[in-house]
This record gives sequence, C-alpha cells and structure tokens, in this order.
Amino acid sequence: MTKRKPRPRPVRDPAHDGGYKLLYSHVAMVRDLLHGCVPGDWIDQLDLKTLEKCSGSYVSDDLRDRADDLVWRVRWGRDWLYIYLLLEFQSSIDAWMAVRIQTYVGLLYQDLIRAEQLGATGQLPPVLPIVLYNGLKPWNAAREVGELIAPAPPFVREYRPRQGYYLIDEIRLAEQGALPERNLSAALFRLEASRSPADVLGILQALVDWLQAPEQTSLRRAFTVWFSRVFLPRRLPGVQIDSMNDLHEVRSMLAERIESWTDQWKREGLEQGLEQGHAQGRQAEAQRLVLRQLQRRLGPLTPSQQTRIAALTLDTLEALGEDLLEFTAAPDLDAWLAAR
Repeated sequence: MTKRKPRPRPVRDPAHDGGYKLLYSHVAMVRDLLHGCVPGDWIDQLDLKTLEKCSGSYVSDDLRDRADDLVWRVRWGRDWLYIYLLLEFQSSIDAWMAVRIQTYVGLLYQDLIRAEQLGATGQLPPVLPIVLYNGLKPWNAAREVGELIAPAPPFVREYRPRQGYYLIDEIRLAEQGALPERNLSAALFRLEASRSPADVLGILQALVDWLQAPEQTSLRRAFTVWFSRVFLPRRLPGVQIDSMNDLHEVRSMLAERIESWTDQWKREGLEQGLEQGHAQGRQAEAQRLVLRQLQRRLGPLTPSQQTRIAALTLDTLEALGEDLLEFTAAPDLDAWLAAR
C-alpha cells in the first residue's frame, strides 16, 4: 500500500489576519459589529461603554497557530458577558469549526475559573462565540457540534455537546444589503464585497468623514494599515503600493488613479473568473468520479451521503478517490467522512 502524502493545511495570510486583528482591537469596531450585525433587542441591554479587551494568553501555541481570536467582555446588568471573536480567514472552510469553538470556549472558562472571575451568583459568565469570515465561497460548515456527531442511542444522545457559534459571513451579508449605513464594521464588509474602485472610493470617503475626532486617530491608522498592506495588495497584485500614513492619503491616491485601476480591476476580475471556472470544473469532475467509484463499491448512496460528498473540497475528494483504490473491502463511508 502506497503511503499518501499529507494534505496541505489551509494557508493563512499573516498580513491579512493581522490587519483584521488590529481593527477589531478597537472598541468602536466591536461596538458597531454588535449593533449592526448581531440580531436581537438584547444588545440594547449591554452597557457598551464597558467594553474591554481580555487576554487570550491561555490558548496554547498549537491552537493559536490555527486562529486569530480576540476576547472582549461587556457589562450585562451586574455581570459580564464575554464575546469570543474568532477571525477565520483561511483559504478553505474548516468543517470542524464548531469543535474548535468548543475547545476555545472551554479554555476560556478554565481560565476564568482559575482567576476566580465568576458572576455574582458564582456561576460561569455567558459567552457569545462569533466567527467572522470573509471568504469568497459561502460558509457551509456545521454551526453546532451536535451536527458533527454520529447517531447514538437515545440515552447517549442526551449527553452530546451542543456548543454552537454565530457566523458573520461578511461578503454574503454585504451583498444582501442588510447592513446599517453609518457603521464601521458594515463599511469594512462593504469594502470586502466591493466590485469597483468607485465603490471603494465612496466607502473610503465615508470613513474619512466618520473618523475625524482626535480620539479616533488610532482607528484611522488601523484602517490605513489595512488598506495599504491588505486590501489594495490583494485587489492589485503586482502593483507597488507605497506606505501611507493616513486615510486622506489612501483616498487621494485612489482618486488619482481610479481610471487606470478600474481597467486593471476589470482585467483581474476576468482572470480570476477564468481561474475560478477552471477550479470549479476540476471540482465537478472529481465529484462525478468519486460518486461513480462509491456507487460501484457501495451501491446507491443516501441523500445525506450525496450532500456530504458535494460539500467536500477538491483535496478531500481526491483523497477519497485514492483511498477507494486502496481499500480491499467495501469502506464505511460514513466513518470515513466523519474522520475528515
């Protein structure tokens, strides 16, 4: 039996993750995220003036390598409510995100117990886990741990974990037009979903207008860093982006070059569309091949199995195809999928 090479882990962009982490280290960004993107009137019961960032040093290095996370807390009545904000900007969607969230929240609770930072009643404080995602592909991972656990007898089922998380899928949210107008997080999401330099210029002008107060200097600088080191290099690969010190400089440069950049963005968009079409074609072909192999080995698949196969990444489909060639007996498909 040939030994298969390990599949590469999703690639993270440190500059991109760091740019977002810098932005969401500001109270105003977290406040607008809660007000503009989290549903429910219960937000009005929070004392947002008490928002403060907490240390996340209790998360081990091997876990921290997989995520950029921030922990904030805010007063809810006499007690604290914690907001676990996980910035998920990998090249592919993590199907096991709910398990990761359960791990992170458990570590947070252990740290609060050790520090004796419990509520007025001696209980653990509530935690709202939020996954902030800005990928091009719509998020399709399970939102709750129970969805990832195989069926069990009724007695056992009562004890399975139920940890979930609230997903903010930025680009889909912006495209739906459901975001508030004067909101810093909403502006960031619209920038991620923008289709032209003219769109960017309009949003950028709004940010310049909103962030004029002296106490907003640090946040203006964070947006400037994000534009110059993350947003523009990603939208204009190969173009030299000079270091900028203020949003006014970003606006001026974009306004001066808007015509030439519009043409380049159109070209880049066409090339990206061709690349995406090629990748989608490879994905569809791999799905057809794997489904044929499975049906020959196992017979007709259940609708649930077909749905799970359709959600697999290209790398996982290719791995499944290789495993099917190596299996001497009919494989347990559900067990194989559960292990991935």
